[in-house]
Amino acid sequence: MTDTITYLPQLALDWHRAGRGVAIATVVQTWGSAPRPVGSQLVIDADGAMEGSVSGGCVEGAVITEAIDAIADGEQRLLTFGVSDDEAFAVGLACGGEIKVLIEPVGPIMPVEILERLTDARLEAHPVVYVTDIIKSRPRLQAATTFPDRQRTDTSGIEEDGRTFVAVFNPPLRMIIVGAVHIAQHLVGMARACGYQPILVDPRPAFASAARFPGETIRDEWPDEALRDLKIDARTAVVTLTHDPKLDDPAIVTALESEVFYLGCLGSTRTHAKRLERLKEVGFTEAELARIHAPVGLDLGGRQPAEIAVSIIAEVTQNLRKRS
Repeated sequence: MTDTITYLPQLALDWHRAGRGVAIATVVQTWGSAPRPVGSQLVIDADGAMEGSVSGGCVEGAVITEAIDAIADGEQRLLTFGVSDDEAFAVGLACGGEIKVLIEPVGPIMPVEILERLTDARLEAHPVVYVTDIIKSRPRLQAATTFPDRQRTDTSGIEEDGRTFVAVFNPPLRMIIVGAVHIAQHLVGMARACGYQPILVDPRPAFASAARFPGETIRDEWPDEALRDLKIDARTAVVTLTHDPKLDDPAIVTALESEVFYLGCLGSTRTHAKRLERLKEVGFTEAELARIHAPVGLDLGGRQPAEIAVSIIAEVTQNLRKRS
């Protein structure tokens, strides 16, 4: 649930305020090779307009029909669908599974105040969890620390009682790219497509120009200053691409002093060895330096800027998902 893709609670709130009857459908449980993970959402209005996905296309039609009925009668619905092997193959899976979907009409079941608070929490980068009873409905928001393991791994799901559903709403993932180079021109789009908020950092105006990166967030401070101001955290990936120690090293130092979940640095094995020596001289230990991924990206054999960007986003994804 990120800013780079439509934030569905805010969309549901906007539609409701516009006078459109609205329901939110959420995947609350899966078995087997389900097309979409738990927590995936679909927003539907009374005319059948929709945004989001609960199955990649397998059962959306049935969910929309049920949602329109839920909007009309103001009752929540809990639906279970089997996804056949043929349907699963159509959305890129090897085999089928089952999904359980909760439909909550906004107003009668899903309080507008909750959508407002979810939207505010998003703007403030404040983690929260949405909790409800999938049988009798008792929606509420709680501090994310109430479910620390779920917050840490970004994992929504049903609790051991079989009826309490917890949806985690963490702040968006960010990818801070130091160096507005050719690779970055490809990487920003890939990062956004994968759910990250990309931010470019480069004090060199010839590189970090709106003409080269139209519509992107560009910070022109010195990299360490920008990273500190951005308050990098455990939901942040940092990638350094300048090949210039005067720019990369301050960013690396700042990242190593933080809780970023990924730090990748462009450069050959020889370049990285020199980099490690410089960092050891300022006091970093072997264990701390082991956090650096360099040469950056999975070794896919690519050499073109776009191919290197693919390898970077692949390695970032690998490290993010290893934590769950």
